[in-house]
Amino acid sequence: MPAPLGPTVFIVDDDEAVRKAVSRLLRSAGMAVAVFASPGEFLAQYDPVTSGCVVLDITMPDFDGLQLQATLGEKGSMLPIIFLTGHGDVSKSVQAMKRGAFDFLSKPVKDKDLLTAVRAAIERNAVARQQQAQLSAIRARLDSLTPREREVLEHVVSGKLNKQIAGDLGITKATVKMHRAHVMAKMGVQSVAELARLTERCGIRGNGQ
Repeated sequence: MPAPLGPTVFIVDDDEAVRKAVSRLLRSAGMAVAVFASPGEFLAQYDPVTSGCVVLDITMPDFDGLQLQATLGEKGSMLPIIFLTGHGDVSKSVQAMKRGAFDFLSKPVKDKDLLTAVRAAIERNAVARQQQAQLSAIRARLDSLTPREREVLEHVVSGKLNKQIAGDLGITKATVKMHRAHVMAKMGVQSVAELARLTERCGIRGNGQ
């Protein structure tokens, strides 16, 4: 079954009554929902492209919520996880929080609390995906630079003048100007400050800093 357009709330819980109640509530609020009785069932159809969040029971037989959280982390999943916890799950909840869980809700879950948490998680996921897309676009532009253009870029964002860059690289000032113009065009920027902001997001701080 193809993933629905837009964010999906993935419910993973071995309790059928909980699955039905949660899915009914979320669907009544206009959300797309996919329901799974076990982590294995969820992983069998997991698609990293799908946006949304996971509502996950922390305690399940064989393969529990913490193990699914760890597996999704290894796969590079960006889906925020909202854990459903029972009274005896305090130590597990602490572990899950340390691993980056988005939120915890105690069973029985209040409708208002669940809807608030799910909407916040979906918004967090949307922002994270947008930032990732922007970063990928910047990296693609960086990859389009020639090795020499990349060298010039690193010197430019360090604040060096064309004359200094020419001396450092053993090329003429005119050649530096040419490479600099190519860099600005390929990176889609109008100023050195803008170029520096873009490259810093990719961890490039400039040559000599």
